Amino acid sequence: MNPPEKHIQELVDGCRKKNVQSQEQLYKHFYAYALSVCMRYTANYDEAMEVLNDGFMRIFKKIKLYNSAYPFKSWLRRIMINIALNNQKKYLKHKQGQEIEQASDKHAVDDTYSQLQYKELVALIQLLSPGYRAVFNLYVIDGYTHEEIAEMLKISVGTSKSNLSKARANLRKLLRENYKDEYTRYAR
Repeated sequence: MNPPEKHIQELVDGCRKKNVQSQEQLYKHFYAYALSVCMRYTANYDEAMEVLNDGFMRIFKKIKLYNSAYPFKSWLRRIMINIALNNQKKYLKHKQGQEIEQASDKHAVDDTYSQLQYKELVALIQLLSPGYRAVFNLYVIDGYTHEEIAEMLKISVGTSKSNLSKARANLRKLLRENYKDEYTRYAR
């Protein structure tokens, strides 16, 4: 175990003993990372902060379930994603259901994605509908398969592929609109 992992394990052990200082240090240590995960799955900063705080509350409550044979960061990320997805489900229950068209997944991510600053990409992703945003993040950013996504979100594999295709199309449209404005401003 290298020194940072050892320090994290000491903090986890302190959290298991309900040590407030250990909880505070663990929160501060993973705050930026957890917030970046939450921002990808939510529509705005306030919603991300709600997910982040709910996530840390769950972490501190369930810390005894953490298996130290695996990286803590992965466990934390999984919890943050689950809370964000659960919040999305609550939001979607309040909205009227909409039919999802099946579409093929034939478009690759544009090279433009790799040229964007992280904050710009997150801001564009936040403009996607919750369903598209979740599938895009899980597939493109977090590397889950369509089968895993379908199981997590309780949707079909086809719906996962369709949502990814539509998310990519919407992002391409947003990118064109965003860069068109930038080019127009500088062309004058």
